[in-house]
Order: sequence, then C-alpha cells, then structure tokens
Amino acid sequence: MISEFTAPIITSTGEATGFLPMRGSQGKPITIIGTDPIRQGFDTRCIEQALNSRGAPGVTDLILNPDAHAGYGAPVGCVLVSPTHIYPGPVGVDIKCSMSLLALDLTADTVAERTVRRALIEAICERTPTGAGRGQRSARKSRCVTPELGRRVATEGASAEVCEALGIPPEWATRCENSAHVGYDGTADALRTRLDRLINSGAFPKFADKMTQLGSYGGGNHFGECEAVQLSSDERLRGVAESFGLRDGGLAFLSHCGSRGFGFNLAMGQFRALQEFFLRWGLPLPGQDKELVYAPLGTPEADAYLDDMALGANFATVNHLLINALVLEAFQEVIPGTTGSLVYFISHNIAQREIVDNRPTWVHRKGATRAFPSGHHALAGTPFAATGHPILLPGNPAAGSSVMVAEPGAALSCYSVNHGAGRAKGRKAAIRELDQKTVDQQFTDLDILTNCRFYPKDEAPAAYKDFDEVLRSVKSAGLASEVARLRARFVIKDSDESLRGAA
Repeated sequence: MISEFTAPIITSTGEATGFLPMRGSQGKPITIIGTDPIRQGFDTRCIEQALNSRGAPGVTDLILNPDAHAGYGAPVGCVLVSPTHIYPGPVGVDIKCSMSLLALDLTADTVAERTVRRALIEAICERTPTGAGRGQRSARKSRCVTPELGRRVATEGASAEVCEALGIPPEWATRCENSAHVGYDGTADALRTRLDRLINSGAFPKFADKMTQLGSYGGGNHFGECEAVQLSSDERLRGVAESFGLRDGGLAFLSHCGSRGFGFNLAMGQFRALQEFFLRWGLPLPGQDKELVYAPLGTPEADAYLDDMALGANFATVNHLLINALVLEAFQEVIPGTTGSLVYFISHNIAQREIVDNRPTWVHRKGATRAFPSGHHALAGTPFAATGHPILLPGNPAAGSSVMVAEPGAALSCYSVNHGAGRAKGRKAAIRELDQKTVDQQFTDLDILTNCRFYPKDEAPAAYKDFDEVLRSVKSAGLASEVARLRARFVIKDSDESLRGAA
C-alpha cells in the first residue's frame, strides 16, 4: 500500500462528467460520472484504489460512478475493462450480487392498512430467511433444496428443469440479464468438472448447508422491499415503464441479494489461491495491494476463476428467482388471487464478455449495473430490444428506489451506471454517529414498516449518499433516464428480533 497519498484533482468536462489522469499522465484517464457535490464526496482511499486499478496490467478503461466508495481492492461503484486479464477484486466477494423486481397485479392502496403489511411481512419471513448464516431450516415454509438439486443450480442456472423443481415460473428466465452462466470454455460440463473437483478436494465440506441458503436474503445491505410505483410524467418514459410491466399506482417488490455463503467461499478461495501464486513467484502487485491480484486470460488460474465466478453467478440467479416465487406465494396467502410477473433481474458484481471499441473484452462491474440502450446489439432477440433493458437502482427507504432505462450516451461509461446510492458513512461510523431513536422515527413518520425491532443503524438512509443527487448525475451525464420511482411500504432486513404479529 502507498503510505502517503494525495488525491489528484478531478478535471470537469461537464455538469456531471470529468476525468482523473493516470499516474504520470500516461494512458487513458479514469472517466468520472458525478456532479460537483458527488465528486467532492469521493474519499481519498476510493481515488487511490481507482488509480491502482487503472494502472494494473491489461486494464484499458476505468469508470467511477457517482455511488463510488472504497471497496475490496477496487472501489465499489467502478467499471474495469480488460481484453487480456481477469480480476477478482473488481467483481468482489459477493459474486453476482443483484437486483430483481416483481410486479404484482395489485394497487398500492391494497397494502394501505398496517395489519395487511404486517401479515405480508410475516408470510414472507416464513419463506425467505434473512441473516448471514441462515438457511431453509429457519423458515418453515421455505423450499427444500437437496445437494443434488443444488449441484444442478450451480452448474445449470435457471434451466427449465431447475425452475420446475423449485416452483419458479420458467418464463421468468427470459426476464434475466443472464439466466445461466457457463464455464471458461463455454460449456456447462466445465462447471460440473470444477464443482466435483472443489467438493472432492474438501473446499466445500458443508456444501449441503450452503445449498440450503437458496431462497434467502443475506445480511448487510441485502433486503426485500414492497414498493408503491410512481411512473414518470414524461410520455415516452411512461410508455417504457409500461412496456416493462409497471403501472402507475401499482405495487411491486424489489429484492437485493447475491450468491450468499456459496459465492463468498468461491470468491475467497480464488483470492487465496491467486495471492499464494503471486507470493510464490514474487510477482508485483498493482499498487502493492494484494486484493488486486489477477490472472492473464487463457491461463489455468484464469480458467479456474471464470469457472468459480460462473458457479456463484448461477447460484445467485436461482436464489433471486426463488425469492421472487416465495414472495409471490406469500402475497397469495395473505391476498388470495394475487398474480405477479418478473420485471427484470440484473447483476452488479460480475465480469462479462462484451464488445468494447470493436474488440472482445471483459467488463468487470463492481457495484455497477449494465446499461444497454435501445438498439444495442446484445439485446437483439430479447423483450427489450426496442426500449433498452430495465435498470434497477436501490436508493434507500426514505428517498425511494429507481427504475431507469439507458440512453445512447451510456457509451461514455462502457454502457454502465451506478448500482444504487453508495455509502456516505462506513458501517462503524454509522453505528457510532447515528441515533437509533432518530433512525426508527424516520420510518414511523414515513409509515414504512419493517421486520426489525430496531432498524440497523449501518443501513439507515443517513448512511448513504443523497440518492437524488446520484440520479441527477446519471441523468445529466446522459447515461440513463428514470422511468419510475419506487416508494417503500415495508422493508425486510436482517434482524435478530422481529415484530411478527404486531399491528
């Protein structure tokens, strides 16, 4: 690590765009997306990590989004592009952490009564466990996932057979950014071989337990949130929202989670293996940061990482789809006759093979969301070819969340936008500085129910950046437009104690 660091000055190129030169001003600068208040909020460690990442071998582009803050090796909220190398750090430890949105055929007025919302919270919590280590055994109405089915989930993703076995509507797979991931060689067989090797070597002594986490939320910033939908007043954007399956005054359910303990173990195993490789061969680390290890494409190390990333990504995909199926089931229990359809499922912690500057490359998005606009070649044959795909951005329960659609200007950011608001306070600082009564009173004042006796202070709205300013950055930079705002009616978070049964 660099012992002393003075952050260079960001040069503005527009209201919400700028650049940060590389060390020695050699090579393409870092692209900055953010208004002046956002740029002023980037902490020194975030900028240092961005410079380390941009100067790493094989990296051709780096973008900092307005939600950027210091992360694991590379900043959370960055996009790293390399045609020759794969980097675990700019993917992160929660492989394919993602967002999904379920549209319900109900109006927001249906959940106006607190007793109805409380019943829904209880019904959902009976099916979808929350918490870092919890699985199906802690939720009596969850799905049972055997180790054999778990193997198919990890190697096939949301195949028709996996969806049928878990009670997931198979058509939901068409509403996924990617419904299944394959191994380094483009086959599922590579994943089966890799998973067998991992299990047989003892890397997953509790594989069966990890599979019981399917259909569950984790801890930290993961959540489930019931939303009242407000469509844009702009006629074009309103039409886009309606084509996504949203309606003004309707009800939807937003989920944020990833690959749980399975993905975490895969990611940490890769970090350890690559760090040992670098140490054994005395290889220099970018910025002297062991969290920025890498592997040149085509090497056994790169192949192993791509396989493990795909295994974790398949788990995350099915985890989200199962959560949505369980949430719909809970609504049907409380409000008989309810129907629902998946709007979209999209990741923000993954590396994907894409075409950049007319050549194939790997686009690493760490806390960043893909943003393909109307007419993008990758959307051909999908339901979103004419509109661009939905972009799901969580803000916070007080400010709401957003559904956006990309504009042609997203080319500036390698067709990427932020993944949410981004942290303004670290977890320890938020716990130390925020007042619990004030945090909980905000939810009371906004009539937002939760399953928490005390809402986690490190997840309070005040711990995050100004969401409206973040969105203004995206809009002003010409990357995307908002088609709908989502207003929280109740929130499900990790909590040791709940208010089940309370009025």
